[in-house]
Amino acid sequence: MPLYFPHDSIRPSQKELIEMIEEGLRKGKPTLVHAPTGLGKTAATLSAAVSYLFESNKAKTIFFITPKHTQHRIAIETLRMMKEKHNIPLIVVDLIGKKHMCAQPGVQEFKGGEFYDYCRELVEQGGCEFYNRIKQKSKISVETEAVLSQLSEKILHVEELKEISIKNHLCPFEVACLLGQKAKVVIADYHHILNPTIRNNLFKKVSTSLEESIIIIDEGHNLAEHCRNLLSTQTSTVILEAAKKEALQQKWPELAEEIEALHEQLEAKASTMQQFVQEIKVEKEEITKKLQRDAESICEDLEVIAEEIRETKKRSACHIVAEFLRSWEGQDQSFIRILRKNRTLRGKPNNILSYKCLDPSLILKPIAEQAANLIIVSGTLNPISMYKEIFGIDAQTAEIKNPFPAKNKLSIIIPETSTKYTVRDESMFQRIGAICSEATKHIPGNLAIFFPSYDLRDKVAPYIQRATIKTLFFEQPKMTKQDKQLLIEKFKQYQTAGAILLGAAAGNFGEGLDMKGNVLKAVIVVGLPLAKPDLETQELIKYYDEKFGKGWEYGYTMPAMVKCFQNAGRCIRSEKDRAIIIYLDERFAWENYMKYFPKEEERIVSKEPWIQIQEFFKTTPEHL
Repeated sequence: MPLYFPHDSIRPSQKELIEMIEEGLRKGKPTLVHAPTGLGKTAATLSAAVSYLFESNKAKTIFFITPKHTQHRIAIETLRMMKEKHNIPLIVVDLIGKKHMCAQPGVQEFKGGEFYDYCRELVEQGGCEFYNRIKQKSKISVETEAVLSQLSEKILHVEELKEISIKNHLCPFEVACLLGQKAKVVIADYHHILNPTIRNNLFKKVSTSLEESIIIIDEGHNLAEHCRNLLSTQTSTVILEAAKKEALQQKWPELAEEIEALHEQLEAKASTMQQFVQEIKVEKEEITKKLQRDAESICEDLEVIAEEIRETKKRSACHIVAEFLRSWEGQDQSFIRILRKNRTLRGKPNNILSYKCLDPSLILKPIAEQAANLIIVSGTLNPISMYKEIFGIDAQTAEIKNPFPAKNKLSIIIPETSTKYTVRDESMFQRIGAICSEATKHIPGNLAIFFPSYDLRDKVAPYIQRATIKTLFFEQPKMTKQDKQLLIEKFKQYQTAGAILLGAAAGNFGEGLDMKGNVLKAVIVVGLPLAKPDLETQELIKYYDEKFGKGWEYGYTMPAMVKCFQNAGRCIRSEKDRAIIIYLDERFAWENYMKYFPKEEERIVSKEPWIQIQEFFKTTPEHL
C-alpha cells in the first residue's frame, strides 16, 4: 500500500505510529496511541488513514475531530501538502459549530441547542436568504454548483469556505455539507461526532454513516470529560420561573401549573438542606412526583410555547426546561442527580438541579463498535490502560517514546511549597511568588507559569511582579479568539528581553499554546489542579472504584496530573527546542504522584536548582 506522507522523510517514531494505525485499520480494531507532543502525529495519523482509504473499499470517509480550532489548521496544512506532493484527488471539508458558520447576524447570543431550533424555524418559514439560494426547485442551484466546483479544487480552512459562501449569498454550513458528500476527509469538532443527534444529522447531510467512517479523535485525553458533559444537563430556579412566565404569557395556565410543580419541589428540597450544606443528592421522583401528566406530554407542550416565543425572541426558557426534563427522566445507572444552592450575581437565590453523567463509555463504546475504525491519539494518553478502561473500548494500544533528545529538556521538582487548600495563606503565596521570581532571574527569554486557578494566580502574581524585571502578561478567562492571538503576538515580541505569561492550568493556554521557534524557554507548573471535591467528584471516584477498583486514581489524581503534563508540554514543540520545566509543589515529589511521570523522563528534585538551570542554558546552542 503506497503511503501518502506529506513530508520528504519519516521519523522513526512516526513510522512506528503509522505501522500501528495501519495494523488497526487492516484488522478493523480500534487504536489508542500515546504519542508525545511534537512527534508529528497529525501527519502520521492522516497519511496512514488516507492511504488506507484510497486503497481499500472498507470505508468511505475519514472524520478527523479535535477540540481545538488551531488543530484544524494543522490538519488542513497537512492534507494540502499531501495532495500536492502525491497529486491525489483529495477533497477535504473543514467544519466548525453550525452557529459559528452561520451568515445570519446576531446568532452568537444563542446558548446550547437554541440556535438549532432558531435555524430550523427560519428555514422552514423560508426566512433565510442564504439557505434559500442553495437549491432551486429541489435541485442544487447553479450558484451552488459553481461554488462547490471551486471548493473541490482546493483544500480550504473553514473561514475561507465561509467567506466564499457568503460572498455568493449561500449558507456556509449547507455548502460545507454538500462538499462533504464528495470529501474523503472531514475535519470537525468533537460534538459533530460525539453528540449522537448532531452526528446523525451530519451523516445524513454528507450521505455517510458510522459504518462507512474512520473516526480519528485528536487530543484524546479530553474525551472522558467531554463525553460526560455531553450527557449531562441542568436547570435552575431562575429558568423555571422564566418558563412559567412564558407559559402564562402565551395563555397556557395548566402548563404553568406543571412548571410551578417542578419549581415547588426543587425549592422544597432545597429548604431541607442544612445551613452550611451546599449540595445534596436527589432522586428522580423527588422532583417530578407532583406532575399531573407524563414528562413527554409536558415537553411537547413546552416546545410549542418555545416556538411561539422564538417568533419574537431568540431564546426560550420553556425549551431549556423541555430538554432538561427529557434528560432527567433518563436512566439512574452511571448518572447522579444533584441539587446545589446558588445565587445570581444580584444575590437572588438560584438553586441548580443537575443530571450528571459519570461514564464516558456510554458515548465512546457504541462509536468503537459501529465505526469502520476508531483511532484515538494524544500526547498525554498515559497510562493508556486507564483510558482503555474508562473509554470501554476493546482496542490495541501503543505508547510511543519521546523522540526528542533528552538533553534538550531539564525537568525539576521543587518540593518547597504546596497549593493544598489547608495550607493556603499569605505566607505561602509569598513563598510561591519568591521561587517563581528567582527562577525568572536564571531563565533567559520568555516563560509561562500555570496555576490551578485564576484566583490562586491573582494572589501570587503581586509577589512575582515586585521581584522581577520581566513584563507580565495575564491570560483572562473566556478570552475571544482575537484576544488570545493579540496577547500571544505581543508576548512573542519579548522573546529577547523576556516576559512571563501567567495562566491557569485549564485555561486558554494550558493546552492550546503552540509557539514555534523555542519562544518559551521554560514552563513552571504551580501546584496540582485537583478537581473540587464536590458531590460529582466524590461520586465519580466511587463509580470508578466500584467499576475498576481505581476510583481515587481515575476520578481524581490522574485528571490533575494530565493537566500538569499538558501545561509542561507547551515549551518543547520540536526536536530543536530546549527548555526547562519546573514542577512547584511538594506533592510532585511524593511517590503516589511521581509514579505518573513519563518513565523515560529524567528529573531532579531540588529546593535550590539555580546552578543546574544556569548550566543548562550555558550549553544551549547560540542559534536557539
